[in-house]
Amino acid sequence: MPQDEFRWPCSQCGAQLRYAPGQTSLTCENCGHVQAIAPDRPRDRARALQELDLARGLRDDLAASDMVEVRTTSCPNCGARVEITEATHATECPFCDTPVVLDTGTQRHIKPQALVPFVLTEPQARGAMIKWLGSLWFAPGTLLEYARKGRAMTGIYVPFWTFDADTASRYSGDRGEYYYETRTVQVRVNGRMERREERVRRTRWYSASGRVSRDFDDVLVMASRSLPARLGNELTPWDLGALTSYTPEFLAGFRAEGYSVPLADGLVEARDRMSDVIRSDVRRDIGGDEQRIHSVDTDWSDETFKHILLPVWMAAYKYNGKSYRFLVNGQTGEVQGERPWSVWKIALAVIFVAAVILGAVYLSDPKAVGLPQPEWMN
Repeated sequence: MPQDEFRWPCSQCGAQLRYAPGQTSLTCENCGHVQAIAPDRPRDRARALQELDLARGLRDDLAASDMVEVRTTSCPNCGARVEITEATHATECPFCDTPVVLDTGTQRHIKPQALVPFVLTEPQARGAMIKWLGSLWFAPGTLLEYARKGRAMTGIYVPFWTFDADTASRYSGDRGEYYYETRTVQVRVNGRMERREERVRRTRWYSASGRVSRDFDDVLVMASRSLPARLGNELTPWDLGALTSYTPEFLAGFRAEGYSVPLADGLVEARDRMSDVIRSDVRRDIGGDEQRIHSVDTDWSDETFKHILLPVWMAAYKYNGKSYRFLVNGQTGEVQGERPWSVWKIALAVIFVAAVILGAVYLSDPKAVGLPQPEWMN
């Protein structure tokens, strides 16, 4: 995209406006001028939340209005693809703190249809992160100091796919039902063998087959490879009812990552999650006390998708030459992160525990540790 696209100069002083989290306005940090963002019209919102045909998306056959040319940068360390909405030529990767130089070309991507705007401000996100870091055991002492005094967190709109599907599945398996048998066994009691009866649980298996169906709506798959899947997936829950049509003003002062997980790869992950739910449905349908599933054959229909952006505050912390990332859900304040461990704190804790154990042994039996018994214990 042109470098001067998506710039919002203040009408009062000419400085750049920024989106104010939790508001529907842009704010000038220079003079305080506030400029309202046009409200999301029902027609625009309906268009933004409209599902796209999955088959067409996989064939790269979407309408031109669903595609966009984006300017991105690639981090040489973590591989993040960060979309640039301002005339910046060099920066640091918000995912791993590595210096990067911006690419000059553009790429054709599926356009984000909708986004959830930031609700938490940077100070609120930092407060949530500090509280979370304070609960960590054996973290380096410099970690909290970094969080309190370090540079501001970075606001990133992270790409996600959402998938819808109607499913009908045929299955075969076995239903296990418990029954009990009584058997006689010999046990030794006070040196003598005695005969006793005990109940033993057995399982009787019956063949089972049938059909289950389930409709899936908005199965979320993170479309970023720059973040550990565990961190991104555990930032839930998201209130997708707050989705609004993609409006560039919401990106003012923030960055947006371009998706690095192709639609086809996202579909594989989404179907894996759906298949886990379907197998749970199969087990309930089989019933009994235990279930064995031999096969599940699923028909997928009415498959659609959306490309959306979700707000995340991020911080990168370097310790012993390694980068650690902390994420805060920009809508709810949920925190996830990669935590460093302080070797010195762990060593001191081990020494302390060993000293406590040694002291307890000494008080109970001084000779066991090779020390003379004190006079007061004689």
